[in-house]
Amino acid sequence: MAGGAPWVLSQVQVVAEAAATVAFALSGVIEGARKRLDAVGICVVAGLAAFGGGTVRDLVLDRRPLFWIEHAGWLWALLAGCIAAMVFMRARHLEPTERAMQWPDAIGLGLFSANGTQIALDSGMPTIVAVLLGMVTAVFGGVLRDVVCNEIPRAFNDHRPYAICSFAGGWVLVAAQALALPGWVCLTIAALVATGLRAAAVAWDWRLPAWQASGKP
Repeated sequence: MAGGAPWVLSQVQVVAEAAATVAFALSGVIEGARKRLDAVGICVVAGLAAFGGGTVRDLVLDRRPLFWIEHAGWLWALLAGCIAAMVFMRARHLEPTERAMQWPDAIGLGLFSANGTQIALDSGMPTIVAVLLGMVTAVFGGVLRDVVCNEIPRAFNDHRPYAICSFAGGWVLVAAQALALPGWVCLTIAALVATGLRAAAVAWDWRLPAWQASGKP
């Protein structure tokens, strides 16, 4: 039974990475549509959102091949998903809004936070480094999405907790492992906490203090 546990965790990690990729890709499609990009632009933005954070993580950890090369079928799935989402949104005359983009973004944030932290721990990184790499995995794709769409990244100016939610989710994973819970349970709890915190921040408009000018220079 113990020998099967690593296999179970590995499978859950693949599922979490795939689900996070889909969620962030959808956020990219919505944001690209909101900015009235053409079909190529929307696919590029979706790809950056979906693969950006995990690519940075893999480069820092010197993991080869990169996760989207190892699972090359995800590229076809991304293209098919983008086309299907655009056709569906146009057929239903759905208006892409910033709020609609935030929900798949929150799901992707939680999944990538937990999975990125777990991958870094599996690579032998110190705990604080692993948690930070989990946060980079979760946040950097959205940063690229916003920069390409000519927005100040929401992770920096939204004022509602974002990176902090990811950071908290990483530490929940570490704490759950310290309690000797099964690996897939740790991953699931951490993802739910990070996603739940971000969803609550959006729903109830929790805000961090903004920098206030202290007067004339």
